[in-house]
Amino acid sequence: MSQESSQIISGKILHLDGDKKYSEKAYNYYRKTGLNAIVKNIPESKQPQMVYYLLEVYKPDILVVTGHDEMFKKGTKYYDIYNYKNSKYFVETVREARRYEKDYNANLAIFAGACQSYFEAIMAAGANFASSPARILIDFLDPLVVAQKIATTERYKFITIDDISKELRDGKKGINGIGSNGKLIEKYSKN
Repeated sequence: MSQESSQIISGKILHLDGDKKYSEKAYNYYRKTGLNAIVKNIPESKQPQMVYYLLEVYKPDILVVTGHDEMFKKGTKYYDIYNYKNSKYFVETVREARRYEKDYNANLAIFAGACQSYFEAIMAAGANFASSPARILIDFLDPLVVAQKIATTERYKFITIDDISKELRDGKKGINGIGSNGKLIEKYSKN
């Protein structure tokens, strides 16, 4: 008599970060939480050139693109991409990722941005979630929490910022977005 067993598989994460120390912290967080994640330390300015190749190699369900960012003239020029240290690279990286996979909900969910990033431009480029709507410093863990929520939620469920905001230090001021389907799957097999 055969029995049916199941295997739960969380979504696969590819995380690019411009800071070596934060790359290591992200890697340790993913390991501690048992998530399937590849973390690459790549300077923000090189992320747009590397992302397509890395997506082809690793075929992740979730792409996280982080590093450092800041506004040069704080409190003014919110909608000027040249007023941000690295937002232009996050925007280009998201565009390249959407060239790899155009459909927001087919498979690839994208989080991009860092402290004080140009939220609207990153979202317009094709991200599912981004930072920083209020142009504030975000908590290092916030992008990881978003990726973890997407990776561990069933594929048939759609996740919005309302499902995550209470777990984020600054809620919707630090991170917002259009949402994403979860990436968790359950595979059944007969023994």
